[in-house]
Parts: sequence; C-alpha cells; structure tokens
Amino acid sequence: MKTNVMRILDQKKIQYKSYDYSSSGVISGMEVANVLNQNPNQVFKTLVTISNSKKYYVFDIPVNKELDLKKAALAVNEKSIEMVKLKDLLSLTGYIHGGCSMIGMKKQFCTIIDESAKNYETIIFSAGKIGYQVEVSLNDLKKVIDYKINNIC
Repeated sequence: MKTNVMRILDQKKIQYKSYDYSSSGVISGMEVANVLNQNPNQVFKTLVTISNSKKYYVFDIPVNKELDLKKAALAVNEKSIEMVKLKDLLSLTGYIHGGCSMIGMKKQFCTIIDESAKNYETIIFSAGKIGYQVEVSLNDLKKVIDYKINNIC
C-alpha cells in the first residue's frame, strides 16, 4: 500500500522506511511506538494549530511529549496559538486526526519540528493515513518540505 506521502517521497527520490500497523487497530502515538517497537522519542506526531492572527502552523513533536503552546507561539513569533478544531482538520490539511502528516498537506504551512529530532539519524511520522508511518532523515525531509527546528515541548 502506497500513501500520498510515500508517493511524494518516491517522486523526490528520498529514501525512507515504511511501517504498516493497520491491522493493529491502534491510533494513539504511544500505542503506535509500542506496536512498531520503536523509541517514542523518535516517533513524531503532527499537530496543526492556528494563531491569534489566524495563521496556521504545523508542529511535529515526539509522541510521548506535549506541545508547549507558549514555546510554540514564541517559535513562530505569535502572541498565542491553539490547536485547530478537529472538524476543520480534514478541509484544511486533507488529513484526518490520527493520519496527519507534515508532508502532502493541501497547503504547506510553516512547520516546526522539536529540537529533540536532532538526537536521531531519522524520525518516524505519519505516512498520511492511519496505520502507516514513514521513517526519514531530517536532511532528506528538508528536500521535501521547509521546516525549522526549535524547542517546542
């Protein structure tokens, strides 16, 4: 099974490893890390936010951490940010909750990845569909999307 994220990585000739856990029925990030037998610090979740100035931002953080909204707002020079409402996620990104990926959104938003990602050669994140993940190096990810690294947890 190829997801849009995998097709984009293939088009850009980016090496990646894919994971299929679709038969497990798990959705939460920690469950995904456990099912894949991976370090939860290396498995990232994609969170979509909106600022007080009505701009959208994407934050990727380890599944075992929480987004610090104050640090996140500082990282994007905003006064405050909040999570996008679940009902708005699909129309905004093209993805549903639990299958949201920083690659292949309808529109590319400013993306910030937690600085802890630098501790690993690769990070694992959603392949754009519940039940599928991809593992990509930060250097290769830079060839697909523009992102910044910051302390956001």
